[in-house]
Amino acid sequence: MMEHLNMQSMDKVAANVAKIRELFPNCVTERINNEGKLEHAIDFDMLKQELSDHVVDGLQERYQFTWPDKRKAILAANAPINKTLRPCREESVDFDNTENLYIEGDNLEVLKLLQETYLGKVKMIYIDPPYNTGNDFIYRDEFKQNASEYKDNSGQYDEEGNQMVTNTESNGRFHTDWLNMIYPRLKLAKDLLSDDGVIFISIDDNEVENLRKICDEIFAEYNYRNALLVRRRIKSLNSQFASNGLWSLNVGFEYILIYAKSDLFLMTALRYKKENSSKKGRWDVFWSNADRPTMRYDILGFTPETGQWRNSKEKAYIAISNYQTYVEEYSDKMTIEEYAEKYGITEFVRRIPNGTGKNGGVQHWVAPSDTALRTNNWTDIEVSQIGKEIQLPFDNPKSKQLIAELIRLCGCKNDIILDFFSGSATTAHAVMQLNAEDGGKRKFIMVQLPEVCAENSEAYKAGYKNICEIGKERIRRAGKKIKEENPLTTQNLDIGFRVLKCDSSNMEDVYFTPKEYMDKQQSLFIDNIKKDRSDEDLLFDAMLKLDTPLSSKIEKISIAGKTVYNVAQGHLMACFDKNVTDEVITAIAKEMPSYFVMRDSSQADDSVAINFEQIFNTYSPQTVRRVL
Repeated sequence: MMEHLNMQSMDKVAANVAKIRELFPNCVTERINNEGKLEHAIDFDMLKQELSDHVVDGLQERYQFTWPDKRKAILAANAPINKTLRPCREESVDFDNTENLYIEGDNLEVLKLLQETYLGKVKMIYIDPPYNTGNDFIYRDEFKQNASEYKDNSGQYDEEGNQMVTNTESNGRFHTDWLNMIYPRLKLAKDLLSDDGVIFISIDDNEVENLRKICDEIFAEYNYRNALLVRRRIKSLNSQFASNGLWSLNVGFEYILIYAKSDLFLMTALRYKKENSSKKGRWDVFWSNADRPTMRYDILGFTPETGQWRNSKEKAYIAISNYQTYVEEYSDKMTIEEYAEKYGITEFVRRIPNGTGKNGGVQHWVAPSDTALRTNNWTDIEVSQIGKEIQLPFDNPKSKQLIAELIRLCGCKNDIILDFFSGSATTAHAVMQLNAEDGGKRKFIMVQLPEVCAENSEAYKAGYKNICEIGKERIRRAGKKIKEENPLTTQNLDIGFRVLKCDSSNMEDVYFTPKEYMDKQQSLFIDNIKKDRSDEDLLFDAMLKLDTPLSSKIEKISIAGKTVYNVAQGHLMACFDKNVTDEVITAIAKEMPSYFVMRDSSQADDSVAINFEQIFNTYSPQTVRRVL
């Protein structure tokens, strides 16, 4: 049937709503129109908040997910900060050549600092944020509230202090704290993703529902791709019998939520080469588009109503039998590879329950023996091996193989991978290992708060005072080990990293009260740079502000006796020496850089200041010039 040509002009309101939805998905809600139909509408209060630098009052009833101080969380994401990233050569590896970054600092601040330079340039983000177990966690922002503040903001008490509900929410404050922590970080993270980018978020059952709602707001629910369920430990299966002999239900898995930046992201298949199937295990898939009733049967208590399993019932039940035998008899004695190889097992089972979502939106329950997505039990094995190889203490690290499989899933081989809850730097380890295996050129950015190790921990006893020290040392040792094991194929493998540390601005603080400013302004104008800051500190600050990757190649040259930095082959040039002459300015201008930066106090005399613009207008008018 042919469709009628639409004779009406474009619905500009609907088009504008669509534009707002693309830019600010959390500002689009649902309402009933005059015809009684459901339609999208703009949440103008939320849009005002997105476009405001202070908390905006006034909300109407609507379909939305909210909590106390959510507006402050939005404000925390949007508010500017007066910080910078300072390079630390002495803690770095191959500083001048590496394209990897290790950044120490509060990830909220670091994500803000990365916005200009890395906007839309990160292909994959993986994070394993603190799980909200009802205990305090290390990330405390200015909007953290105590119990009394929560009661006031949540509406449980009226203005006279009368309780408005029968019982207070016993754990609501903990949800509020966690939501206020994660929300602004995810908002900032989204902007760093490329249009074909994806984010993977590990979480447990305490906050998975809230996290899903938050991600639906920030990334838009139509960009939800999947929820992987990952078994925690094989041993947890054997601990489901309570001490009194009664059966108890044990939460033996965690989640990984997957959200794309847009429809441009496509997941690749998780599979192993056929020749490795005898050792790695072979996993059958669920076909949602196929429809053979004879191929719909029970696997571990689940029978699909639509679609079909790939293999016959007989073949699948062999896999189940092998899996159950392993769990019952062998899980504490050997690894799954050892068991499979010894007994010639090539089939294990993966359960895939019903679910919805675009581009493969079925929810996967990954069994402990699933080699495509290994879990903490496999992490136990990995940690044991890593501990022997590089002799480092770990507390609850992530699974390197799990992260490696997620990297494969997103299909990136030459892209930037970001982990802003990097912990012991498992993601960096996985990136280097994958690059060694397939020749990829992936780059990592690790961000970690220098959280202090407990004095009774093995890490502290081994001399590591904070988690960043462990993470950096792991990258050093793991990279060295990878190269030693593959000397012929890893000659050009990047196992280095630049260490950057989040710190206060390089500029002297001018945010004084008027009287204080008048007392100090004379000294500020002599030199507005803090005395403890180096030229390299200033250079990296300029790179942050002027669209120059922090991993860019830096060449130091001399012009007329002055040190000049040439970054990314002329993309940015900078000179921070004193008494810079016309000769130096002219030589730099002739190189025609995209950007040039110098100190305000660097010019040798007034004539240089007068000639500065004219020199660049003559030789390189397109160069953007900035002074500090």
